Amino acid sequence: MSERPALVLVGPMGAGKTSIGRRVAKALGEPFVDTDAAIQREHGPIPEIFREHGEPRFREIERETVAAALAAPGVVSLGGGAVLDPHTRADLERVPVALLTVSPQVVAHRIGAGAGRPLLDGEDPVARWTRILHERTPLYEQVADVQFDTSRGPLSEVVTAIVSWVQARTEGEARA
Repeated sequence: MSERPALVLVGPMGAGKTSIGRRVAKALGEPFVDTDAAIQREHGPIPEIFREHGEPRFREIERETVAAALAAPGVVSLGGGAVLDPHTRADLERVPVALLTVSPQVVAHRIGAGAGRPLLDGEDPVARWTRILHERTPLYEQVADVQFDTSRGPLSEVVTAIVSWVQARTEGEARA
């Protein structure tokens, strides 16, 4: 078991961070943490947090949850907006980070009507998703060591590519 995260996954809503993260963690024999799921377990449904306390309070909770997840070993999937926090971005400089990307055409099927995603409520979810992606892409690229597109091909191919990258990186560090 590693002393720090084997991998952190970042990317926009609907890129597959949770489903891919679970499979990567299993393949690596590491625990898996989805920070959005951890927030929901500890604080309740994310839409309710947004509604009752607003996005700024959600981001505070998210920052605390991310910091805790990064302190433990395993594969960590971050919520799409976690990179907005400068402290989180600084923390990510010390761990391997993979950016998962997805095309707007594919994400339209994955996010449906935006159900359960407070930032997509109230308008065309894909248009809003595209605007959010445009705003966050520079931050995703800033923190990422590598990118994997999840738009096409079997999920297993993306998982295999990520696992191979992590293993090659780990072997390189062991030789250094």
